[in-house]
Amino acid sequence: MNKSIKMKKIKLIALILLFIAASLSIAFILKIEFPRGFEAYFKREYYNQFGPLVISVELLIASYYLFIGHEKTNFALALFGSTALLDPIFNQLGIFESVMPLYGTIISSICGLFCLWLAFANSFELKRLSRLLGLLSLILGVLVELFFNYT
Repeated sequence: MNKSIKMKKIKLIALILLFIAASLSIAFILKIEFPRGFEAYFKREYYNQFGPLVISVELLIASYYLFIGHEKTNFALALFGSTALLDPIFNQLGIFESVMPLYGTIISSICGLFCLWLAFANSFELKRLSRLLGLLSLILGVLVELFFNYT
């Protein structure tokens, strides 16, 4: 494939993912309820509502890395994909009740599958994702999900 066409394809995919990530981030920020009183900021319920925002920020970072061709792009894509897919999986298994709205779950899951495919297939011939980094992205995804959802 012509290098110029390939770069345009990468940029287009990155821009689409950036747009999705920015849109989800704005939607999730607007849903955050800031409590009254100082003590409420130290309660678990306050921090739980940031879970969906963290997932959308992971997509934002991964898509920005894809746009600039950063060497850590595949790791960032795998981390987002793992976190995005673990949220509905853990929710269905009954490990926790996710605060992610249904539209966020659907969009994040679709993007998560796509990003995992991009990361592990090394579609854009960036730095290849090792098995160790793939496992690390899964472990970090589990930790993020448990931190923001497990009560």
